[in-house]
Amino acid sequence: MFGIIPKPLWSKVAPADSQNRIQLALRLWLIKTNKQIILVDTGIGDYHPEKFNQMFDVKTNQNPLKESLNSLGLSPNDVTDLVLSHFHFDHIGGIATIENGNVLPVLPNAKIYYHEEHYQHALNPTQRDAGSFQKKYFEPVMDYYRQKNLLIPINGEDGKILDYEGGTLNFTCSHGHTPFLMHPFNDKYIYLTDILPTSNHIKIPWVMGYDLRPAQSTIDKKRILELTYHKKLIAIFEHDPDFWGASVERCSKKGFIPKEKFPVQELNGYQI
Repeated sequence: MFGIIPKPLWSKVAPADSQNRIQLALRLWLIKTNKQIILVDTGIGDYHPEKFNQMFDVKTNQNPLKESLNSLGLSPNDVTDLVLSHFHFDHIGGIATIENGNVLPVLPNAKIYYHEEHYQHALNPTQRDAGSFQKKYFEPVMDYYRQKNLLIPINGEDGKILDYEGGTLNFTCSHGHTPFLMHPFNDKYIYLTDILPTSNHIKIPWVMGYDLRPAQSTIDKKRILELTYHKKLIAIFEHDPDFWGASVERCSKKGFIPKEKFPVQELNGYQI
């Protein structure tokens, strides 16, 4: 999760277990209006084999996305719009469920907003990142949405995703972690996804070893933190187990630092 940063440094803020794993969250963003329930990302899903769950120490219940929505008085059928930041299994995994051997959509009524160029990469990944894309799960669901005319491809480096009552959801892309990774934002929040997965990654050089182009990630991160700072947005951390978000401020020595961090009250795996 911290790339070339020496363990004596990162372990101070993210202690590892005996297998060198750190605790992470799966945090989604939900926007609720009178007419729309907009969800950004879906988490990891619940259908992975035991070997997978043991390797990543996945702690989740059956139908975790459904349970999380139910805790807010919602059901999967209520979600009108789903924005996919990218197609890595821990971000798109919750879009599918398996019943009687069939891969089915968890959110059957949602319009799906996704970046077309990233989707093409997900279908034809490099050998290095092929393991991050589980086509056998997301492709049947994408076919379902395609047949229902619910797929809405997004193109370009930045622009508008959709309008909703009281606001607009925009996006900007980064390319260091994976090509055309979308970072959705409105007038208050920005969803940083894997370019800045936790509050401990705010330092510009602290980028992940998972990134396809780590040097590009530092450029992307600086630009997106500039955007966050200038628009006075609150950054949402998708994987931070301790803080769901933070505002940022400039620091002449380090570039940016958290101005105010917003702690998690209780970690339940999936969070919305």
